[in-house]
This record gives sequence, C-alpha cells and structure tokens, in this order.
Amino acid sequence: MPAPRVLTVRRPLVRPVGEPRRLLRAMRRLFVRRVLGLGAVLLALCMLKVWLRLKVVSLGYALSAAREVQLRLEHERQELEVEVATLRDRRRLEEIARKRLGLTDPRRGQIVELE
Repeated sequence: MPAPRVLTVRRPLVRPVGEPRRLLRAMRRLFVRRVLGLGAVLLALCMLKVWLRLKVVSLGYALSAAREVQLRLEHERQELEVEVATLRDRRRLEEIARKRLGLTDPRRGQIVELE
C-alpha cells in the first residue's frame, strides 16, 4: 500500500496578524532586490556581448591584415623564383663567361676526365 500523500503549506493561508505595512515593505524590498539582481545579470550579459563583438571585429581586422601580408609574400616569392630562373639561365651564364671572364670553349686536350 502506497504511503499517504502529505500536503505541506509553505505560506500561511490566512493573513498574518502583524502590521500590514511591515509585510508590504518586506515584499517591496524582496521585489526590488530581485529586479536589481535581474538587472545586474542583464547588464553583465550585455557587456559580455559587446566585449565579444569587439573581439570578433578585432580578430577580423587582424585576419584581414594577415591575408594581405600573405598575398604580398606570395607575390614576392613568385618574383624571386622568376629572378632565380633568369639568373640560372644557361645562355646568360655563357654570355657572362665569355664577355666578363674571357672564357672560351675548351680545346682538345683541355678536358681531363677523373675516374
């Protein structure tokens, strides 16, 4: 057999005998505290939202700057690869060897093969 259910009353069902103004003041204080507490929580949440938004904007600017630097560096790398290819060109090196250094094609007997 289940246990009987017990009804508990947390607040009295009859008016308190004390002064009604005192009870009204206490209820107003409780209401004011709850409203101020809720207002404080709401203000904190609003400040958190503004801070997060500022962080997102700041990170967006940083990301944009980083992308710009990346594009500039990639362009510079491509230019340097073209310059290296130009400097390693066989015809250019041969021209420098002949004009500046005075080199000529090797004659017979000048080439020595090492074993």
